[in-house]
This record gives sequence, structure tokens and C-alpha cells, in this order.
Amino acid sequence: MKMLLTRFAFGRMLLHAACVARGGKLHFHCAGIRRECFGLCRNFLKRTFLLAGLMLYGVGSVQAAGESNRSLTNATDGLLWLNATNLNIEGRGWTDTKLFYDRLPAIAESKVRPPVWDLSRHPAGMCVRFVTDATTLHARWSLANAWLHMQNMTAIGVSGLDLYVKTENGNWHWLGVGQPTAQTNSVKLVANLIPGKREYLLYLPLHNGLTLLELGINATNTLAPAGPWGDGERKPIVFYGTSIQHGISASRPGMVHNAILSRRFHWPTINLGFSGNGKMEIEMAELLAELDPAVYVIDCLPNMVADEIKDRVEPFVRKLRAAHPHTPIVLVEDRTLEDSFLIQGRMEYYHLKSRAALKTAFERLKTSGVSELYYIPGEDLLGDDGEGTTDGSHPNDLGYMRQAEVFAGVLGPLLKPNN
Repeated sequence: MKMLLTRFAFGRMLLHAACVARGGKLHFHCAGIRRECFGLCRNFLKRTFLLAGLMLYGVGSVQAAGESNRSLTNATDGLLWLNATNLNIEGRGWTDTKLFYDRLPAIAESKVRPPVWDLSRHPAGMCVRFVTDATTLHARWSLANAWLHMQNMTAIGVSGLDLYVKTENGNWHWLGVGQPTAQTNSVKLVANLIPGKREYLLYLPLHNGLTLLELGINATNTLAPAGPWGDGERKPIVFYGTSIQHGISASRPGMVHNAILSRRFHWPTINLGFSGNGKMEIEMAELLAELDPAVYVIDCLPNMVADEIKDRVEPFVRKLRAAHPHTPIVLVEDRTLEDSFLIQGRMEYYHLKSRAALKTAFERLKTSGVSELYYIPGEDLLGDDGEGTTDGSHPNDLGYMRQAEVFAGVLGPLLKPNN
């Protein structure tokens, strides 16, 4: 007998199949698709109705070409696993990507230099916010590269996960990490939580490609996407820059300055840092102009010399301004290498010339009528005690906190929700 199943009916069959895997009993009626289920299944269906809705209807997320074909939900080991692509991954500037967790659109592969494209495969800055009443949270994820760490960066920062929870006073507090030990990982992020429904924030790896991420909860709990960051429309802050913006040397993904600022202001951000390759090329300006952010932050001096700054800054800014006449644009000087106070010629070669070139470009742009243009000096980004980096160049967590504090003074007044 030929049987046509609606999408809803098929989804219910999947849920029943998951129940059977957990020990429930399933009976099909011979006429049509009526079914009865006893024992565990009844409670399973009752408590996971919201999660079933996520599975069936996708909450606006579609897997990109080349993404893992694992189902959006599945049940194993007494847990219900939800593919994170179904939970409104934040920090994605484009949806027309080659792989779901890429940071640039697929067309960029033919436009940008190969190193930029390769680095864009890292999900730096991406995160997922969700609400659940689970007392234990699990995660499993697969990485593109087997090399999990770097000489100046932990495996958690390069390839791991970083979990925060929103407290009763509305602030974000760190809660746990997903420590990677292999290219494919399955961990318990946190357990024995005090019962209650809460909002969580999970940051993705900074410097490794991600091919799959799933969240696991007990099948008697619920999990759903979180709501808006706050009142009104909050367009993301777009950060474009170098390895520092990429997050190199942060101990964990949530400690990069844009993530710190996101939690501080309750505001979404997009991280377009490309280690060693933030060079203000016009192709990147064209791509950034496709976005519609609240603010652009351009922080590329560590990867540029004075002549490049002189040639590229003004065309880059003008390209953005032509596309977005009123969007604030913030130009950032380079941080000071922490041994520059004693190494001969380092301050002059690495900093003073570059900063002078950026300041000159900034003043020319302002004089020519470019409005909503702002400037952050680099001298105080890391502090003056020599304790703000891992290797003299890349910020450690203290350095990122200090940098976020400086940025906050400029960005805070510019962030105004659209009502």
C-alpha cells in the first residue's frame, strides 16, 4: 500500500524511532499512519515538543553546501542531540557560504588571496545562544584540522568551545569549556546544575575549521534558540583585522576583545580577523560593504607598513562610506610591541611611521567631508606594564580585557538600538 507522509507525520515517526531506541514501545495501525506509543515515549514526546519543532522547521537555518549530512536531531546514549546549525548561529556575516561555518561567502574564494580564504574557514567569533532547563549539557564537534593547538595558543582557544551563562542580574558569567583531545570530540560541558531554565552562550573555535557541532541534553529537557540580545534592532559590530582580531593567544574563544564587548554591551559582533593577512585590500572592502553593521572597526596596522597604509586606507574607507553613508567607521592604531621600549629602532619602524600614516589618512578623510569617522590610538591598548601579551605581540587574556576597555570608550556611545 502506497503511503504519503506529511512533513509533520514523518517528524513524529522520527521521534517515535528515537523513543524506541530508549526502550519505548511502538505500534503502527494498519490503516493510515495512526500509531500508539507506551512507556517512555509518551513522556519523551510531551517534554520535547519544542525541540521537535526546531528539528522539523529549522528556525531559519539551512545547511550550506558541503555541510555534514547528519540529521538535525538524533538520539543516542539516552541523550537527544541537536545540530547547532538549527539554533541561529551568530557571527555569520553571510549565509551563501561554501561550508556553514565559513566566515566569507563562497564567491570570495575567487576574489581574495588564498591565505585570506583559508583563514576564513575558521569560525572565529561565531557563537550560539540558547535557552534550556537541562542540568547537564553535552557537546560533540568535528574539526577540519588534526593540529589542535599552536605554539602560542592553547588547544581550547584554537579548537575548543567556551560556555557562558546569563545570571539572574542579566550579566554573562563563564561556566565551562569543551577541551578538544582529537579531531572529533564528545564532552560534558557542565553537569549538576541547579535546576532552572537559563540562557547560555557557546563560543566556537578560533583557529580551526568546524565541520559539525551538536548539543546534547537529556530527552526529558527542552532546548530552544535564545531571543534578541536586547530591545530594538541591534545590527552587529563588524571587526576587521589581523591575528589579534582573529583571537591568537586568547586562552579560550570567549576572551577575544570583540566577544568581551559583545557580552558587555549585549550586542552581536562579527569577527573578520585574518591572522597575518589583515591588509585593507580593496577586495575586502567590497565584501565588507555588503554587510549592514551598526559600526565598522578597522584594525589592520599590525599587518601593514607605512606605504601600504598610505595607499590603501582612504580607498578602503571610501568604499565603505559609499555603501553606508551614515555607519560609523572606527580606525584603530596598532598595539605597541611590549619590548619596543628597549629594542633599538623597533618603536620607530613598527609603530611611529605606521601610526603617522594612519593619522594622516584619517585627517584627509575628515577634511574631505567623510563623517562618522572615529580613531583609537594604539599606545594604551595593552597597558604599559609588559604583562598584556603571550609573546610580546599577541594579547593574552589580560591584554584582550585591556583592549576591550579602550574600545568600549569609543564604541559605547555609538551603539544605539533601532526601534
